[in-house]
Amino acid sequence: MARSNEDSAAIRAGLAVGLAAAAYGVSYGALAVAAGLDVWQTCVMSLLMFTGGSQFALVGVIATGGVAAGPAAIASAAILGIRNGIYGVRMSPIIGGRWWTRIAAAWVTIDETTAVSTNQPTISSQRIGFWTTAAATFVGWNLTTLIGALIGDALGDPRQWGLDAAAAAAFVGLLWPRLKQLQTIAVASAAAVIAIVLTPALLPGLPVLVAGVVAIVVGGFNWFANSEPPLVPLEREGV
Repeated sequence: MARSNEDSAAIRAGLAVGLAAAAYGVSYGALAVAAGLDVWQTCVMSLLMFTGGSQFALVGVIATGGVAAGPAAIASAAILGIRNGIYGVRMSPIIGGRWWTRIAAAWVTIDETTAVSTNQPTISSQRIGFWTTAAATFVGWNLTTLIGALIGDALGDPRQWGLDAAAAAAFVGLLWPRLKQLQTIAVASAAAVIAIVLTPALLPGLPVLVAGVVAIVVGGFNWFANSEPPLVPLEREGV
């Protein structure tokens, strides 16, 4: 049966986003090994955890504070992982299917799969976009994690190569395209200021937790949403 234009566009978008997201896996793998994890632990985390932001948060805090910062690292990763549960509420009616389909979908419900899926015009293209992005990102992320871990294991001290800044650089790369509305900018700015001010005073990992709470408060009150001009919908390119 011939595939519709919408379904074809969803496949192209899923592959493009999945491959682009997978490129971050090299940085994560190298940073995780440099933080003290071995290659096996690094790869298992990508396989089971599979949420890049939380993985970067965990290894970034451990790299800064060592094993003693483990509880703060886990808490930081958990806070960032909450968003995936919120995505799940939005994606559940789109995915549908039996319980095993929903379990598989929950495993790969992340920023990229949600963004590609919800940007499609039909239920069919939304499902195709979701699963295409999931497959491309999952396979690519785990492969590049292994590559990064092997490279990081061979390089030694990450500070000699700038890999200690990989987590921060990856977060900036993920965040920057989303800073399009005043409310989003306010949330990000408030969290950043709090983290910068508290970093010299608190143990590694704790400034991230406090900044996360501040982001939730600022975002929850939605103070700046009403002052934003209405968004003009973009015309979809012909395919």
